[in-house]
Amino acid sequence: MKIFSAACLIATLAATSALAQTTPQGSPPGATAPGSPEPETKAERQRNSAAKLAGLLYFVQNACPDLQPDYTRFKDVVAGLGVSLDDLSAGDLLLRSRTYTEVYTKDTPANCARADTNFGPTGTTIPGLVVKRTTP
Repeated sequence: MKIFSAACLIATLAATSALAQTTPQGSPPGATAPGSPEPETKAERQRNSAAKLAGLLYFVQNACPDLQPDYTRFKDVVAGLGVSLDDLSAGDLLLRSRTYTEVYTKDTPANCARADTNFGPTGTTIPGLVVKRTTP
């Protein structure tokens, strides 16, 4: 059960950040968490990027029938941002990631396609973060 929970958390964290970067204008409309000021420091921008990625992967895991997150790749990307998975699984970052996930669900087909284009095996933003779903 712990592995499943960790996988869901990782998917949540990755989905948010990645989908925010998949829209043509960068972040999707309303992507900033309500009541949150824009990130100002480099560390805060990196934390927000990790939350976006988490929201994206959660979206991909639950809404894109042909795609799934690569959790190993996600862990590496988030670690590179200097954010721990524990930070993403609670508090403000968890709320941010869920906000991003909600935004992505407003246009599921388009955002699944963007996730593949930007984060798939040959993605233009973070290649290999999202892979084709395998059937058991």
